[in-house]
Amino acid sequence: MESIKRNILLNPGPSTTTDTVKYAQVVPDICPREKEFAGLMKTLREDLVKIVHGDLNKYTSVLFCGSGTINIDVCINSLLPEGKKVLIVNNGAYSMRAAEICEYYSLPFINLKFPVDEIPDLEKVEKTLIENPDIALVHTTHNETGTGILNPIREIGALAHKYNAVFTVDTTSTYAMRPIDIEKDNIDFCMASAQKGLMAFTGLSFVVGNKKIIEESAKYPKRSYYCNLYLQYEYFEKTGEMHFTPPVQTIYSTIQALKEYWEEGEEAKWARHTRVFNAINDGLEELGFRQVIKPELRAGLVSSAVYPDDENWSFEKVHDYCYERGFTIYPGKISTTNTFRLCALGAIDEGDIKDFFKVFREALEVTGVCVPVKYNA
Repeated sequence: MESIKRNILLNPGPSTTTDTVKYAQVVPDICPREKEFAGLMKTLREDLVKIVHGDLNKYTSVLFCGSGTINIDVCINSLLPEGKKVLIVNNGAYSMRAAEICEYYSLPFINLKFPVDEIPDLEKVEKTLIENPDIALVHTTHNETGTGILNPIREIGALAHKYNAVFTVDTTSTYAMRPIDIEKDNIDFCMASAQKGLMAFTGLSFVVGNKKIIEESAKYPKRSYYCNLYLQYEYFEKTGEMHFTPPVQTIYSTIQALKEYWEEGEEAKWARHTRVFNAINDGLEELGFRQVIKPELRAGLVSSAVYPDDENWSFEKVHDYCYERGFTIYPGKISTTNTFRLCALGAIDEGDIKDFFKVFREALEVTGVCVPVKYNA
């Protein structure tokens, strides 16, 4: 097997992949309606539930063809009963995306906003639930990838259940990285895409959740055809297949990525991501960069650094210098602060981060940025 040029992606997905995952896409052509392919998807779906320690009698996974946003769309539009309301616990760009989905479907919702650098106030969450007994669905993001803050999903989920609401969590950037226990964390539905923690490729997304609630949702208003959770679930249960054409090669690569996930192991994989994250933070600190999120609030996956106050600083120039040498950095996603992000995703380890910071320091020096970087206040 010929090796492929290895790039270190420090963006928040897609992530750096192994050559074995890349080559898993090179398979004989197959019609995805063959029983052989349906059998592959059955095992894949079960593995996706096992990653979050779900009981296969209670939980299932439903696959969709699309990027991670399709999961938010699916859960929000499919799991809200007639005449009920959504509560979005929002402290970042990805929870805001859920609010935008509610707007597009004209669904009644409460957008409970908190500062992007703070965790949600649980007392305010509970007060909102008490004052709005028609809330039937609570949604939040586990790790707000725009900043790297970790939200208290177990506690929010407990409140949702206390007031008889379904709890959906965007775990796109934590699934298969930070250990998640769907039952203990009070999650009814979580979600991710193959190109994130599984370290496969874009095109396959999935919702992992409670079978009973999915079946109950069959009687809810149908707000989407392609993105209806029950419709896709029912088709899987009847035929073993996706209702519409699946991303065949991405599924093969994801099956290989799952094999490698189990070989590495949940704890060892999280320990590796933690090593990478610590190396990122050490490198930023050594260069004098400030971060948006306090250390105790970080999810351990995304570092969000503030642009220095230096007239020579140019994210584009620094990005291009690093990119030409095999390293990708990514702009921030905070409307009020100029930031860039470095992420601990993918098939990388702390040695890769040390190599990156040699190049990053060079990029600063070559572009005339003072090292260590300076801030005016």
